[in-house]
Amino acid sequence: MRRSLTIMLTLLSGYLFAQSPAFPADGLQLTWEVVENGYQGKAQTLSTFTLVNQSKQTFPASGWTIYYNFIRFVTPGEVAPGIEAGHINGHLYTFRPNASFKGIAPGDSVKISIVHVAWVTNFTDAPDGPYIVWDSRPAKGHALAYTVIPSTRSEQLRRTAADKHPQTTPEEVYKKNALISDIPLEKLPKIFPTALSVQDRPGELVLPAQATIGTHPDFLAEANFLADILGSRLGRPVKVLQDENQGTVRLVKHTHRYNGPGFYRLEVNESHVEIAGTYANGIFYGIQSLRQLIPPSGKPVLALTEISDVPRFGFRSLLLDVSRNFQPKRQIIRVLDLMALYKLNVLHLHMSDDEGWRVEIPGLPELTEVGGRRGHTVDERTALQPSYGSGPDINNTTGSGFYTKADYIDILRYAKARHITVIPEIEMPGHARAAIKAMDARCKNLAEAGKMAEAEEYRLSDPEDKSAYRSVQEWKDNVMNVALPSTYKFIEKVVDELAAMHREAGAPLDIIHMGGDETPAGVWEKSPVVRELMFREGLQYPDDLWYYFYDKVAKIVNSRGMQLYGWEEAGMRKTKRDGKPVMIANPDFGNRNFQLDVWNNVMGGGMEDLTYRLANGGYKVVLSGVSNYYFDMAYSKEYDEPGFYWGGYVDVDKPFYFIPFDLYKNAREDDQGNPLPPDIFSGKDRLTEYGRDNIVGIQGALWGETVKTPEQLEYLLLPKLLGMAERAWAASPAWAEEKDEKKATGLYNEAWSVFANVLGKKELPRLAALNGGYHYRIPPAGAVVQDGKVLANVQLPGLLIRYTINGKEPTAKSPVYTTPVAAGTVKLKVFDNAGRSGRTITVHP
Repeated sequence: MRRSLTIMLTLLSGYLFAQSPAFPADGLQLTWEVVENGYQGKAQTLSTFTLVNQSKQTFPASGWTIYYNFIRFVTPGEVAPGIEAGHINGHLYTFRPNASFKGIAPGDSVKISIVHVAWVTNFTDAPDGPYIVWDSRPAKGHALAYTVIPSTRSEQLRRTAADKHPQTTPEEVYKKNALISDIPLEKLPKIFPTALSVQDRPGELVLPAQATIGTHPDFLAEANFLADILGSRLGRPVKVLQDENQGTVRLVKHTHRYNGPGFYRLEVNESHVEIAGTYANGIFYGIQSLRQLIPPSGKPVLALTEISDVPRFGFRSLLLDVSRNFQPKRQIIRVLDLMALYKLNVLHLHMSDDEGWRVEIPGLPELTEVGGRRGHTVDERTALQPSYGSGPDINNTTGSGFYTKADYIDILRYAKARHITVIPEIEMPGHARAAIKAMDARCKNLAEAGKMAEAEEYRLSDPEDKSAYRSVQEWKDNVMNVALPSTYKFIEKVVDELAAMHREAGAPLDIIHMGGDETPAGVWEKSPVVRELMFREGLQYPDDLWYYFYDKVAKIVNSRGMQLYGWEEAGMRKTKRDGKPVMIANPDFGNRNFQLDVWNNVMGGGMEDLTYRLANGGYKVVLSGVSNYYFDMAYSKEYDEPGFYWGGYVDVDKPFYFIPFDLYKNAREDDQGNPLPPDIFSGKDRLTEYGRDNIVGIQGALWGETVKTPEQLEYLLLPKLLGMAERAWAASPAWAEEKDEKKATGLYNEAWSVFANVLGKKELPRLAALNGGYHYRIPPAGAVVQDGKVLANVQLPGLLIRYTINGKEPTAKSPVYTTPVAAGTVKLKVFDNAGRSGRTITVHP
């Protein structure tokens, strides 16, 4: 995982090609730092770029533009003598010289101070991907060497002057960790996620080297999957017998003990192991539990036991955003292996957005040839503009990339073998810029070839539309035009091609996600074709177009035998209450088997009850709330901790302590990490019995804006994913059902200790060995000073704290912390059993 605060981009060697005047490629150095959050008492920040001329030539006074990405909107205008700040689109900004700029003498520098919205309290927020373009070669960008200077002062770290808690301290971590008891390994649950019933018996079964698997014919695929696992563990091939009454391990079909989808019974007796179930998915989940019972090394001894288990929710999902920053197929395979291990059964692949289209669609090659690549461009005919620091090079591996048809089918088949349903998401009508620009390029290319009818066939934008809007991510042109017949032809084409790939993979597509979130105000208002549509359909307001659009999308999807799935906004309607605009559950779609992801439960944000309002209104709801299940949120409030934090901070405890049917009960802090007022949920809607039946499952979401490598993906995903897996699979725990608040707190603390120990002593070691090891987060130590000595603890028992007192960084050979340390300066770092470590903290007694 990236921990350094310095971001260095290698410069092209030699000269920046044939610019005039010639300027050496390594002649510029750019740095950036925060000056003050809450600048001028407003929700804005002052920060400064410093451009240093390290060459022996004068940096020219004109003929250049510097581009960079920044997730904060920058106020345009003159920001240094002779330098103007500008906004291109989305998160792409510029610095350009004007007539008064004098250039930069050798060894000299210029400070460029900008004002931008909100605050910057985390290195993830920093501008990224700067590059320079010379006017003489406008189509070519050149990356600049760039360094982010860490924030250390109070005015740099607090959000506003009134922010009394700008950073999480080691003392706060210590206090939180102190609630966790150290539990011996042998006293921890055998199965994770927690099984419904486990009955242990005295005795043991040793798996013989010549172990065999007997199976009912319906479970042959699962038997072969198990054979690979056992063969690897035993060091020799394991034979599969198509007879469920034979074998060391028997996969048995039960037709008379069916207890719900995914049910299995696993029995280890003196002679053999039996996994019984009605359906193949239950057998597969039983195999995952058997994997946990087999010691990872040494003699393969199984304690005698009988386990009965069934998932609480039938929809246990992980959303993975590969649009903002691409993840290769091999990483998706690694994620699917994780999901299978923890009995998750839905991979929600977010494959299109403003910044990228990631799956090949036969017949529309521009979607990936243009929408699947990012780099510097003058017209976006061959690639999208840079986003999230992807830089000027079109061959970068985060902004550019897509799954071929063969790749996608491989993913589907791999997932199917692990009883995981892949649900593709195609964003619309907003968040659709990659598709829009790709179809614009297609239109222009065909028009230039004289093929006018074909040019307009799949167009998503109205060239006469003068509507002015800006999306949450600052895009000015990211919404499909809902009045164009070609828009619906495009949707039909994409849906049909995806369905064909799913059929070819043997994984029929019976549910599809069609987006629906964050369509900005102002869209469609000045489009001639929209005005014609509104007159023809008798629509009074532009907002009515939303319901017109989703009705047509629903008919497209439903006519192909699929269930429509979307974001919460797709199930909502704008209206007024007491003269003020409000959003309510849209009654038009509530009875149409419409499934929604509900993300907006920001604690203290006022929409905490939206989940329950929609479920009570008839929608099938997947609990996807940002406060507990957005895994791209930073673990904690620390400058060095990667991730966003607009929806709060999500450590491993938040997915665990979430109560699906009473999310208010265990909610503890707002989006800034402050304790919630006791009356915060007064008047909020509660879940009705009818609404409870509409809660279909839980989803964790890992959005990709900050995720540029597979290692970063795994850091943000793990171990948070395990808390979500527990809550989605296991029965409602006693602490969630207990009415007495004091008793509930005690029960929760006991359960949290068990969970933390399971993670530290069982699951992280398992993940360290699986597939060559996963790059899960290792938490920093907690520490306090008492009586001149440093006391330390760790969030996940089983991890080791190592320390130094000589000012050097702790290593895997440093002393292990066991008792308080008395010294001038103590450095502490947590290590796992594979020798990987977390972040160092420094404590001064």
